[in-house]
Amino acid sequence: MSSRSQREPSKLSSRSRKSDFKYSKNGSQSKKNSISSDQKNRNIKRQKEPGNYTVIIFNKPFDTLSQFTDGEGRKTLADFISIKDVYAAGRLDRDSEGLMVLTNDGMLQAKLTQPRSKSPKTYWVQVDGQPEEKDLDKLRKGVELKDGMTLPAQIEIIPQPDVWPRNPPVRFRANIPTTWLAITIIEGRNRQVRRMTAHIGYPTLRLIRYSLGQFTLGKLQPGEWKEVKL
Repeated sequence: MSSRSQREPSKLSSRSRKSDFKYSKNGSQSKKNSISSDQKNRNIKRQKEPGNYTVIIFNKPFDTLSQFTDGEGRKTLADFISIKDVYAAGRLDRDSEGLMVLTNDGMLQAKLTQPRSKSPKTYWVQVDGQPEEKDLDKLRKGVELKDGMTLPAQIEIIPQPDVWPRNPPVRFRANIPTTWLAITIIEGRNRQVRRMTAHIGYPTLRLIRYSLGQFTLGKLQPGEWKEVKL
């Protein structure tokens, strides 16, 4: 059952006031009903309070674009999320699954996506084969990809997580075992985790983002979302 909130997001844009002037006998303008600078400051402060922002966590299904529109008829966020005026904090590849954060809070978006913020992102990654610790150590130290060296990653071998079956299922090679890894990075390059595991000879078969900054996937099932309070 989807944990959908029915509350619409707060309106952040301020309405324009019509000019309201009176004229003196000499033709000069003087504004009436003016708003004091203190009142303006209070209004701005009220708009920036956390309670005025909307934050949604969403479990993006496989084969879904991390955007609201598409001209080719593919599944998008709009097929699942009814709340308007929220935007994805970062992207997740069409063939990847798991946590997305959507918000109308620009500061939160920047914190989660800008490289200087170094917000950690943890992925559960199923790879083809059984990498050894010496293989994983290469990723822990950083490897040279086409777009430069990666920063050191945190990696550990984990038991198969209790997650939903993928639709369509992962295509396994006969008689070749697979391994689940938990990989945490603080970068956000295009398809970075997939390129990292391929670099050491263990292609990614399935990738699920479990956490982004302070947010985790929790028990959300594919296609489910919920509004969270900060």
